Amino acid sequence: MDRRSFIVSCLSASLLGSSSLIAIAPDARAQDAAPKEGDPEGKVQSFSFDALTQAMKSKASEAFAKADFALPEQIAELTYDQHRAIRFRPDHALWQGEAPFELQAFHMGWLFKEPVRLYAVEGETAHPIIFTGRDFEYRKPLDPSRFQDLVMEGEAGFRLHYPLNAPDVMDELVSFLGASYFRALGRDTLYGLSARGLAIDTATANGEEFPRFTDFYIEKPNRRSKEITIYAALDSESVTGAFRFVITPGRNTVMNVTARFFARKDIGRFGVAPMTSMFLFAENNDSAFDDYRGQVHDSDGLKVVRQDGDELWRNLNNPSVLATSFFSEDSPQAFGLFQRDRDFVHFQDAGAHYERRPSLLVEPLEPWGRGAITLVEIPTELEVNDNIVAFWVPEKDVKAGDALEFNYRLTWGAVEETTNRFARVMALRSGEGGVSGVENKDGLRKFVVDFEGEILRNLPSDSNIEAIVNVSRGEIAHSTVSRIASNGMWRLVIDLKPNGSGPVEMSGHLKLDDKRLSEIWTYQWRDTDDARS
Repeated sequence: MDRRSFIVSCLSASLLGSSSLIAIAPDARAQDAAPKEGDPEGKVQSFSFDALTQAMKSKASEAFAKADFALPEQIAELTYDQHRAIRFRPDHALWQGEAPFELQAFHMGWLFKEPVRLYAVEGETAHPIIFTGRDFEYRKPLDPSRFQDLVMEGEAGFRLHYPLNAPDVMDELVSFLGASYFRALGRDTLYGLSARGLAIDTATANGEEFPRFTDFYIEKPNRRSKEITIYAALDSESVTGAFRFVITPGRNTVMNVTARFFARKDIGRFGVAPMTSMFLFAENNDSAFDDYRGQVHDSDGLKVVRQDGDELWRNLNNPSVLATSFFSEDSPQAFGLFQRDRDFVHFQDAGAHYERRPSLLVEPLEPWGRGAITLVEIPTELEVNDNIVAFWVPEKDVKAGDALEFNYRLTWGAVEETTNRFARVMALRSGEGGVSGVENKDGLRKFVVDFEGEILRNLPSDSNIEAIVNVSRGEIAHSTVSRIASNGMWRLVIDLKPNGSGPVEMSGHLKLDDKRLSEIWTYQWRDTDDARS
């Protein structure tokens, strides 16, 4: 299975890892009851984040051992449709009626053949959270009688529910499912992009490695809890890790993350705070798709806030070939994949509601030094494929034996962006260049960038606004800047004459006298991006 298929499979199941830290005997989990926290065979252990860190550090000195695990016969060969017919019973949710957070489990089977272990933390102790087949509904085409006595060694993953949008409705807030994938929601948003614990060798000749969370330790909430803390153990051929997530729900849901890594091997591309999204088409490449909808994407751009507060916006693309871009930075303030367009009219998808997909912003909580924000864009014909990946790569190579720690904040939701300091790129369109109605003999390509912001809105149309534009592998045949009277936006129009067939990197911003008025817009284009075989 290729990388994109793996991602899609993991995440589509959410719409619906075995560890050596603690070994639980199979019969210890065979409880004929709703999920419970308990100590069936003396498995309670002392727990702290530092103890988990030390355990994973020690584990990194051992050779990686893939779990030799066999699923119970009833679920060993589940198909996609059969797995989707299994639903957790909401009335069996852990902590129901005891706290504003409730926990539900994802069932093993189909792609999820390795268990993860769940533990509840109270004070300085942790004990197993036990689920059985009686905690799930087995709908048609499944025969429920075959699953009554099902014993599982663990779960595929879990999700937390919280009254995010209304005080009397327990909405799904965050889920952890598949490898090291997780995703969360802010108020009035729908699941879209995902984050990961770590990305290793993404888009390299080495082939991508997928570390997985094997064990989760969840601090038991109480009735007055406003946040919840989750700890996780991560393991793979090249690295082990210990994570702490402090999650605060709200209009924007915030996760403060501490990630500690211990390298077993040299790692070529070490991707910190990775996120994965989907971009099929928008105004910049819609000619390649015959679709009634105006746009189809979970995210429309990569945002970067540099160390000095300067801001950069990179419109996403669905390229004709794999494209990798590197933004060299020294301790950036933030980066993330954003869904800026919030207008249903621009999407016209009454089912998917792409206008409600969350943005995700990463903010380092201490200087990360020099490195590169890496953007990977993978060609795709289908919106079910997550084809966009972004992450931070430290400048210093990661070698076997290295220990690294990263502290950062993840913000999920319709993340607000002020337009008082910098005007924002609100739309990018492209098409055949030159003058309308005149043959385009020079092979020009036209790019139209619309900027919106308070800093621009009240400027008269005769203001001396200039565009500073740079391109590689090409030349600018013509460019203009003008005010759009109907909405107060300012439009940059570029006629590009490409030089050769390689990728063209473009960047530009608006200025008035010596003052920059807009964020820096960037884009990568190839002359094969506008047609698909």
